[in-house]
Amino acid sequence: MKLFNILAALITISALFSYLNHRTIKLPTTIGVMAISLLGSLAIVLLGSFGFGLEKQALLLVQSIDFDETLLHGMLSFLLFAGALHVDINRLASQKWIIGSLATVGTIASTFIVGLTTWFVLQQLDLHVSLIYCLLFGALISPTDPIAVLGILKQAGVPKSLETKICGESLFNDGIAVVVFLVLLEIAVGGHAVTGEMVLWLFIKEAGGGILYGLVIGFITYAMLKSVDNYQVEVLLTLALVAGGYALADHLHISGPLAMVVSGLLIGNQGRLMAMSDKTREHLDTFWELVDEVLNVVLFVLIGLEVLVLTLELNYLVAGVLMIPLLLAIRLVSVALPVKFLSLFRSFSPGVIKILTWGGLRGGISVAMALSLPAGAERDILLTMTYLVVVFSIIVQGLTVGRLVRSIRTG
Repeated sequence: MKLFNILAALITISALFSYLNHRTIKLPTTIGVMAISLLGSLAIVLLGSFGFGLEKQALLLVQSIDFDETLLHGMLSFLLFAGALHVDINRLASQKWIIGSLATVGTIASTFIVGLTTWFVLQQLDLHVSLIYCLLFGALISPTDPIAVLGILKQAGVPKSLETKICGESLFNDGIAVVVFLVLLEIAVGGHAVTGEMVLWLFIKEAGGGILYGLVIGFITYAMLKSVDNYQVEVLLTLALVAGGYALADHLHISGPLAMVVSGLLIGNQGRLMAMSDKTREHLDTFWELVDEVLNVVLFVLIGLEVLVLTLELNYLVAGVLMIPLLLAIRLVSVALPVKFLSLFRSFSPGVIKILTWGGLRGGISVAMALSLPAGAERDILLTMTYLVVVFSIIVQGLTVGRLVRSIRTG
């Protein structure tokens, strides 16, 4: 299919599903459009089994969209920059130890614990997936994605400090998880001997290079913003920072996600304060909030449609269902340990462990990384498991975390 036709179909579907959700089921927009998209996809599969020809056309649309390329090398740059743009760096700094420990140590520890647990579960189900692929599953399922839940948390009156923890963790652990995933993928498919020095260098180059690069392009853009007072030019400069900056990061083989987070924080704080007029700030905020909301709706529609490309074998489904409570238990441990340790030196909001555990949703980035795995039986198994975990996370956890917050506040 032609690119314009794909974009036209996606935007039209997203608009219709948003309208349907707003007029009928009235769920939070991202959760609602994903639920409608998922139900629509399942209906198409069911109708196809009765001889209707819709499944073939729908599958053609989904297969024509390279989901992992679209998200990891396109939408993710805009989503991370837009998210970082509205984070108060002073609040972030006040929570730096818990955010840093969750995003780095927590993500890496989760990768290995989930990987080993997955390997054991799959062995019991007679599904033979190599340990390195199980570790890849650990890396791709570890990052949290609070997009669907932040609005609910705000409505429920969650403390600002807790909102900052959830948002800050997700911004940085997306970048860290992608780096860990790429390092493990290089080991899995690289075809050459792997040494500790090579792994360390890959990690330093991807993560350290991404952070340094984000600072450089952020400061260059900041200097350009400071030298003009025209909101159209300034919005275009931030667009160039994201699109051009991410493309160059890809070319340099450094972490584009971390670069976008760092540059977004710099422009959203230093740039907003020192380089923009009130008029520019207003237009910039409106523009990036709209970009964020539109891309999120399209992303969650895509997640719902991806069910059409799954291999729905019983053993794969059982493995995915079994991993849901195990992943929640691992998430609980990875949150509780740093919180308990840091609580010796500072206080935390009531129920912080429960909210961080249940509010740590998995999202589109996990599905995108699973789809980027080399084709084969191992990819089919891990993709089905990832999809089940993500759907449960967004729909069940996303729709109940607000109630959890309110119960903790009134309890």
